[in-house]
Amino acid sequence: MASFNDLGLSEATLRILETRGFEVPTPIQEKTIPAILSGSKDVVGQAQTGTGKTAAFGLPMLELLKSHRSWVQALILVPTRELAIQVAEEINSLKGDKDLRVVPIYGGQSIDLQLRRLDKGVDIVVGTPGRVIDHLERRTLKLDRISFLVLDEADEMLDMGFFEDVETIMATTASEKRTMLFSATMPREILQAAEKYMREYALFKVTQEKLTASSTDQIYFEVREEDKFEALCRIVDMEDEFYGLVFCRTRLDVDDVSHHLIERGYDADALHGDMSQSLREKILDKFRRGIINILVATDVAARGIDVKDLTHVINFALPNDPKAYVHRVGRTGRAGKEGSAITFITPSEYRKLRFIMQATRTDIRKVKMPKVTEIIEAKKRRIRAELEDAVESLPRQEYLAMAGELLENSDPAEVLAALLQQTYGDVLDAKNYAPIADAAVDNKGKTRLFVTHGRKNGMTPDKLAAFIKKTCGVGNIRSRDIQIYDAFSFINLPFAEAEAVLAHFKKHRKGSGPVIKKARDRSERK
Repeated sequence: MASFNDLGLSEATLRILETRGFEVPTPIQEKTIPAILSGSKDVVGQAQTGTGKTAAFGLPMLELLKSHRSWVQALILVPTRELAIQVAEEINSLKGDKDLRVVPIYGGQSIDLQLRRLDKGVDIVVGTPGRVIDHLERRTLKLDRISFLVLDEADEMLDMGFFEDVETIMATTASEKRTMLFSATMPREILQAAEKYMREYALFKVTQEKLTASSTDQIYFEVREEDKFEALCRIVDMEDEFYGLVFCRTRLDVDDVSHHLIERGYDADALHGDMSQSLREKILDKFRRGIINILVATDVAARGIDVKDLTHVINFALPNDPKAYVHRVGRTGRAGKEGSAITFITPSEYRKLRFIMQATRTDIRKVKMPKVTEIIEAKKRRIRAELEDAVESLPRQEYLAMAGELLENSDPAEVLAALLQQTYGDVLDAKNYAPIADAAVDNKGKTRLFVTHGRKNGMTPDKLAAFIKKTCGVGNIRSRDIQIYDAFSFINLPFAEAEAVLAHFKKHRKGSGPVIKKARDRSERK
């Protein structure tokens, strides 16, 4: 297996990757990074969503770009505003101290804010096609000197009707640039565009394996990033017996989560690639013997771990690809015993989760986070069971004598209540749990849909909500999430509900009623 050291990256970049906790490259990174660094050809990469494509083109591009220039050096085109923000943040995190300015531009964001950022000078622009064309028409963005053009999620841009805009943008770019096209699938139209607009190119393809997740019960919770640790504590405390692996993406995350668990009094430890073999063996021995019941690990560190009778596997962070997901969840529910695989996702990660479900042909159910009152009740049940077992085991004579003395002048119920409070008061204190916000109300986790009917068709917010509920089974739509115009309408829905609506209209497009599809960024220009 290759390491990042084998790909031709500089020492500075390797230090950034080490600091961020990345251990081994994904297959698409292993194939494309050396080709971009050492070659001069354009690059076409085919790999599924969530397989590290941003780093696959971002790392070598950052190595090859010069520090701050007075013109735009690279343009990365993406289909959605969410992806524009995500890619810009990832590129920023990978550039380290290199003096390169990265700016996302997309529909729905203040055009004045974007104008001010562009006016200050930008090296890398990450943008949606509609908003990029906006700036080209305003002459506030010039692409005639770029060194790199990246088309990310090209098939999505094709499906969303953006490819005509993409071709318009490509025609304004420098002729001597290098073009990198990344896509999960390779429809005929994309290959034709590659032949038409790219120079001699190298094609790198990562074949999707046929994967099947285990029969383990698989569920997910939608939580904000900052609430994930609190959610983890609730899951552990809700269980009568918890004996499981918690998977994090990086070594830094492993250290952080395990440290906070230990601080809270849990029997936990960490396992990652920075540890010596002897320390790894000591930690695994403690885990196998039940001295610790929570082991926080990275995927690489967990390879080869053979621990029986795990009750839970928790994906604190989504893995990079479906194969890693299958390997993770397959560690629980072995030998005919039931187990649970739990995944935490933020609202913006729902598309990635859907891809994992499709690739693994697995239904991962959404479940509500346990309430604090439910956790306290679960703890009380366990305490009652423990005390009943203790009574049946016949307490020693000295304790019976002491109990008799206490009961001589006190009410038995009050004595028992005082003992319970003294012993379990902290355990049963609801203040131990911080509140967890409803992630579903996070607007970043929503998809904007376009509806082909508007006021002239008699459409109103109530009628549109009722129509979607009747045809797609999606209810509880708020009026403020609907905008009605003369000839069309828009509606903002959480990713899960939006996917259900889009799936329905993909199958049922006939009839005279309204059609609903994903909105194009261009329609939101200001």
